[in-house]
Amino acid sequence: MNIKYENEAAMFKALSDPNRLLILETLQNEERCACRLLEDLEISQSTLSHHMKILCEAGFVDANRQGKWMHYSLNQEGFSKAKSILELLENHFILT
Repeated sequence: MNIKYENEAAMFKALSDPNRLLILETLQNEERCACRLLEDLEISQSTLSHHMKILCEAGFVDANRQGKWMHYSLNQEGFSKAKSILELLENHFILT
């Protein structure tokens, strides 16, 4: 399969988990420290790390180490890319 489609599928797979959607919602207003995300979400540190790895690799979240903690923020480029993919698909179906 084309690597382009593999990467695009990974983006949308990242959005297919309720915990990851909650994380994205939590990050909407501000950058958050992993410690605060752990408190808000009531999940284990290893589970948070797993979800954040997927969201970062998909391009939706940026990570920034400050001391011993990671700080996370939304990456608008990732959302713009996902939106563009959906618009291309939508336009294809409208035109056919």
